[in-house]
Amino acid sequence: MLKCKSLIDDLTIISKMAGDAILAIYNSKDENFEIDYKKDNSPLTQADKKSNEIICNELKKITPTIPILSEEGQNIEYSERKEWNRFWLIDPLDGTKEFIKKNGEFTVNIALIENGCPILGIVHAPVLNTTWHGSIDDGSFIVENNNKKSINATAPKENSSVKVVSSRSHSNNPKLENFLSTIKKYELVKMGSSIKICLVADGSAHFYPRFGPTMEWDTAAAHAVVKFAGGNILNLNTDKELTYNKENLLNPEFLVHYE
Repeated sequence: MLKCKSLIDDLTIISKMAGDAILAIYNSKDENFEIDYKKDNSPLTQADKKSNEIICNELKKITPTIPILSEEGQNIEYSERKEWNRFWLIDPLDGTKEFIKKNGEFTVNIALIENGCPILGIVHAPVLNTTWHGSIDDGSFIVENNNKKSINATAPKENSSVKVVSSRSHSNNPKLENFLSTIKKYELVKMGSSIKICLVADGSAHFYPRFGPTMEWDTAAAHAVVKFAGGNILNLNTDKELTYNKENLLNPEFLVHYE
């Protein structure tokens, strides 16, 4: 098995390079930066494209034999992908809506998938200057302002509120209301992008139920972070762990949880 721990430093540098490129556009004086729209009507900015270019170029330098699947990259047929035992799965800018709103809640995401499971993931939030990373051979960590500490998904303390993360851009879902009705005492934490999953990983929250559509690249990197912090992501249709490199790259409904 590839030694994931040895890749963390390289991936941290790459994610920050991409994050700096995003910030240059985010902080530019041009408030009306160009926004395109993809087939599913989701927004696409120059920041997405620039981040994607940086990450793909740098990954090819350090692991030239490992294929890359990116949200912003070319569509790769399943007939080719299904032969991949190991590949990079990236979302160069998760939370484009938050980027456009300028609330800072967007991330750079890089995951390494092996046999359908995440074995390494890094999530970098450029505005927050915070990075979460997790790997199969080293556990999970948060790095805030260059201070690194290990993290663990944790259960709520007795008689305290259960903290449930909710999407800032996709709220008011009846299924979420049903989920919340099963909890006696809860606190709703609204957040954008893959940070939501990382909040469960670092113990800031306890659950993140997702009933709206997401793609594999939206969750893969943060999945590694929460998994190797002692939590996981449960496919609500099968009660099994979320898997990757399916023929259809759309995720099922899921629950991020402590174990």
